[in-house]
Amino acid sequence: MEWLMSVSSRSAPGFGRCGAPAPEVFDRFRPRDRLRGSAGFTLIELMVVVAIIAVLTAIAYPAYTSYLIKTRRTAAEGCLSEYANYMERYYTTNLRYDQDATTAVANTLPAIDCASPQQTGGNYSYDLPALSATAYVVEATPSGTQLAKDTLCGTLKLDQKGMRTVGGSGTVDQCW
Repeated sequence: MEWLMSVSSRSAPGFGRCGAPAPEVFDRFRPRDRLRGSAGFTLIELMVVVAIIAVLTAIAYPAYTSYLIKTRRTAAEGCLSEYANYMERYYTTNLRYDQDATTAVANTLPAIDCASPQQTGGNYSYDLPALSATAYVVEATPSGTQLAKDTLCGTLKLDQKGMRTVGGSGTVDQCW
């Protein structure tokens, strides 16, 4: 019996008394321990995600800036139409575009909301470069980032006949 006691006290590694597996043998089969080893992303997975984001950005950013340029140009065209309406109302009142009929004060463009810096004034400046008693030309000149990026259309012009012209390399159909 003494011999049996000495064998059971010197049990083999991984086995407890009476030949039963030791508790540490079961520890590696517990689910929490298996999940602990896979609790993150591998470098390959992260690089795949970065590559996908880079491809999407390379496609989306130029399209986004193109739409911004077109949207700002369209807003400037609308503002030119508002200035043309002002000029027609002025003509109806004074029977001429260039000056007030009673005081002989020269006509200038008023400050309207669409030309404010919050609207199109940060991207375009408006002017009356050609003004006479019977004709006018209202123009929108790009400024800032719009000037650098909108090389297709450049300066937009509208006259008393409703004729539209562009100062860039594009055609009227492309820009208006």
